[in-house]
Amino acid sequence: MGKFLATVLCAVLYGSLAAAIPVGNVSASSSASSSTAQAATSTSDSASPSPTVPLASDDPNFWLWNETTTTDPQPERGTLGANILGPQNIAIDRQNPDILAPPTTDQGTVGNAKWPFSLSKQQLNTGGWVRQQNVQQMPIATAMAGVNMRLESGAIRELHWHQTAEWAYVLSGSTQISSVDQLGRNYVATVRQGDLWYFPPGIPHSLQATNDSSEGTEFLLIFPDGNFNDDDTLLLTDWLAHTPKEVIAKNFQDNIADWDDIPGSQLYIFPGVPPPDNQQPPTSPAGEIPQPFSYAFSEVTPTQYTGGTAKIADSTTFKVATKIAVAEVTVEPGAMREMHWHPTQSEWGFFLEGTARVTLFAGTAIAQTFDYQPGDISYIPTAYGHYVENTGNTTLKFLEIFNSDVFQDVSLAQWLALTPPALVKQHLQLSDATISRFNRTKGVVVGGPAGSDYLVAEKAAAAGIVHIATINRANQESDVQADGPRHGPDDEGRELLAQY
Repeated sequence: MGKFLATVLCAVLYGSLAAAIPVGNVSASSSASSSTAQAATSTSDSASPSPTVPLASDDPNFWLWNETTTTDPQPERGTLGANILGPQNIAIDRQNPDILAPPTTDQGTVGNAKWPFSLSKQQLNTGGWVRQQNVQQMPIATAMAGVNMRLESGAIRELHWHQTAEWAYVLSGSTQISSVDQLGRNYVATVRQGDLWYFPPGIPHSLQATNDSSEGTEFLLIFPDGNFNDDDTLLLTDWLAHTPKEVIAKNFQDNIADWDDIPGSQLYIFPGVPPPDNQQPPTSPAGEIPQPFSYAFSEVTPTQYTGGTAKIADSTTFKVATKIAVAEVTVEPGAMREMHWHPTQSEWGFFLEGTARVTLFAGTAIAQTFDYQPGDISYIPTAYGHYVENTGNTTLKFLEIFNSDVFQDVSLAQWLALTPPALVKQHLQLSDATISRFNRTKGVVVGGPAGSDYLVAEKAAAAGIVHIATINRANQESDVQADGPRHGPDDEGRELLAQY
């Protein structure tokens, strides 16, 4: 039983500290100062502590507030920091506890790995809007750029093409896509909420909101180039407006007067008549495109893990998508996307529901923690170690997107489980019993260990028995001695916690 849990129980049993609004999970750990003694007594089969470096810090590094709390956000963690005396943007500080009061495990900076779409300039059109993120907004995100687009029912994103591939995830409603490839083969499909589409570079296409929903559609677009700018799209109307009409007439073997009413500038997004869901393209002599440009991702059954779910779409299942791969992940309260990294590609993330925190480990003792809310973009450079932890009281849902034909990740736990145990033992001073419990298959989304002190403490915090900042203060002020004997809650304590 760690000093952290003992502090929680003291607060519960003696009522010396005030209860407050529930917060997400709380981690408990044993004190560094007593780790050596424990290694000699409670885990006799563990290796001796390293004689060359000090042991890892036992500082409490949980998040200090979340969206459910009314805490006054201040740059204070334990005895570190001080309150703000000057002007403060409290709304932003409440959303970023690990920026304002970083965990003591953070060191250095990795660059800004968070961008809220709410800070992107909105381009308003008749029939919808669009906003984007590229390296101008987020310089670290060099491999991919994102566009968020909304079309009212029937509205059209006009016929166009790009120099890069286009990948999409439908956030709401349904969108009808159309395309013709370089061989004259055509394609039309209705893509629904949670489904995907993909157009290779240079392939012309259009997007139109159906009337399946009275509100139309909204979708996320990803382009495998951090410098992509949606203003650089090649548009049908823009091209014809900048081509002599006699040339247009000659091209179509037509009368020039037939082209008198074409637009004099681009339409981009404009109102239209909603198409039927079963819309059929004109019959092409070359036939239809053999590999569909859409994929019913919403119908894929996710894999269930101990702490949530995950499902993947890449070129092994969505054949045409050779530039973009995606994982859709859910994480339950108290759980986390396991510690891992992606060996060959950077990760562009998008948060759909819930709140999260992510620590990026860049090597050379550099690590930084960020907090995310719905509508936020994250970016994790190639091979950076990281996790995604649910910091709220509802299910966390997000996308991991990669400029790659296949999804790849390396699990920390699996790596250690499949490494000779003696080697792991000499690195981390762990017991044989601990090492034997490592999962040889990827955990992907993991929950807290069953029956652990961690869950007891989490239950107390989630029930509002003790506010997380109060726990932090109690760790400094409690009469419980950090180096004293360790014991679990007594019967009265367990009975009190059980009701929660």
